[in-house]
Amino acid sequence: MSDESLGGRVKNGVLGLLKGTGSIVEGTVSVVKDATVGALRGAGEVAGTAASVAADVAGGAFEAVSSAGTGLVRTAKGVVVGVLTGVGEVATVTVGVISDTVRAALKGSGAVGGDLAKTAAGLAEGVVSTTKDVGVSLADGAFAVASTVVKSAKELGGDVAGAATSTVSGAVSGAKQIGGDVLDAIKSTARGLIQGAGEVGADVTEVTRGALVGAISGAKDVGVSVEEAASAAATGAFEAAADIGESAVGAVRDVAASGVQGVKAVIKGDSDG
Repeated sequence: MSDESLGGRVKNGVLGLLKGTGSIVEGTVSVVKDATVGALRGAGEVAGTAASVAADVAGGAFEAVSSAGTGLVRTAKGVVVGVLTGVGEVATVTVGVISDTVRAALKGSGAVGGDLAKTAAGLAEGVVSTTKDVGVSLADGAFAVASTVVKSAKELGGDVAGAATSTVSGAVSGAKQIGGDVLDAIKSTARGLIQGAGEVGADVTEVTRGALVGAISGAKDVGVSVEEAASAAATGAFEAAADIGESAVGAVRDVAASGVQGVKAVIKGDSDG
């Protein structure tokens, strides 16, 4: 990656941040946003160009992380926030743009051996915390990042359940930062995780369990009832499972009834459960 390329410029900018003493997240957002806006100005087809730009800037940013040996989660958050706010200055941010950005970031992190679960946590936190700024609903943002994480994790051969856990906890953190509905974030994230699992044939039982673990962990961090958080995750998972089939519905019911970490989950709207 040459220093003159888009990715090279981002790499150099982020590497300087990782070696310095300033805020990695804020600095990465600034570097990535400026690069994104500059690349998209005058582009004829912004949506298609945005996916390519996201891949370039993510690749550069995570090469910087690899070189510095630190800052993975904070850089992941900065990358996704920077790309989305940059796109928002030039065009409309859609769930498709979110999915493309998250996918590019996961591939960029994976290319340098970055931890998938940690990357997913930073991405989920970043997407959800940016929804207000880019005009996307919290529910749509959480769903988009979650579905993309599961599908990408399966494609990359990573720990899908671990990625699910980190995605939910990251979404909780992002919702808390913007004063959003934490339980809605959990429910929408779980729904996205299970829909993504269904699309790529991932284990619905393991993804559901991962979602509940993430919901409980996230709830403890922000002072929300763990029972309500588990219920929100199970309900979101159940809603998605209903669109997949009876086997998926049964898997979600079994996890909810068995409970996770001593917490059993009530599925709202399940008249047969």
